[in-house]
Amino acid sequence: MPAILVHGTFTWAELTFEHQRPLARRRRVLLPDRRGFGDSPDLEGEGVTSDYAVDADDVVALLGAGAHLVGHSYGGTVAMLAAAARPDLVRSLTLIEPCAHQLAAAEPVVAAAVEDGRRFMAGARRGTPEEYVATAYRDATPPEPADRLLRAARTALGERPCWLAELAVTPLAQAPFPKLVILGGWERTPPGYRPGMAAVMRTVAATTADLIGARLARIPGAAHEPQREQPAAVNALLEKLWDGTEETACPSPDA
Repeated sequence: MPAILVHGTFTWAELTFEHQRPLARRRRVLLPDRRGFGDSPDLEGEGVTSDYAVDADDVVALLGAGAHLVGHSYGGTVAMLAAAARPDLVRSLTLIEPCAHQLAAAEPVVAAAVEDGRRFMAGARRGTPEEYVATAYRDATPPEPADRLLRAARTALGERPCWLAELAVTPLAQAPFPKLVILGGWERTPPGYRPGMAAVMRTVAATTADLIGARLARIPGAAHEPQREQPAAVNALLEKLWDGTEETACPSPDA
C-alpha cells in the first residue's frame, strides 16, 4: 500500500521528508510538491499563490485505489481535507504538528497566535521574498538550493493561511482508518519560530487528536519538524501504523 507525504509551507517535499527515504524500502512513497513549491507549477487563476483546498484535490487524485496519508504543518490541513473528502480511499492518517488552529480557536493561547499570525504576515507581505528568507533564517543556515527556497518564500507570502482553514472533523472521527497525531516535545524553541509556538502547537495537536479520535504521540528532542529532528522515532511510528493496518486488512489464510 503506497504512502503520500504532504509537506508544509516555505519548503518542498524533498527537503521536508528527506529523512523518510528509508520508508521506501518496503513500499511506494509519494512526495508531491504542493503547487508553487519545489518542482510543481504555480497556482493559476485563484488570486493566491497556494491554496490548501486546491492541494487537497490534488492529493485526492493521487490516492488511487487507496493510500496511507501523512501531512506536516500546512500539509496537515491539506491531508485532513483530502481524508475528509474521500475517507474510503485513506488507509491511515498521520498529522505531524498540524496547523489546524481553528479547531482550537476557543483556547486563548491559540486565538492570540492567530491574531499574531495575521499581523506578522501582513507586515511580511509588504516586504520581499528575500527579506522573508532573511527574517526566517536570521539565526540559522538556510537550506539549499537558494533559488528553490526563494520560490518557496514567494509562494508562502501569497498563500491562503492554513491556520484560518475551517476543518470538518466529523467525517474523520467517523472514518474507520487509524489516525495518529505527532507532536514535538518542544523542550526548546528553535530560531525562526514565533514566540509561544510550543504552547500553541501542544494545544492544537491535543485538540485535533481528541476531535478526530487519533492517538497523540509526543517526540522528545523535536519541535515543529519531528520528521527531520528525530526521524528514526517518526519513521518507526509510521511503519508500525502502516504495518498494523495492512495486517488487519489482509489476514493470513489461517486466520
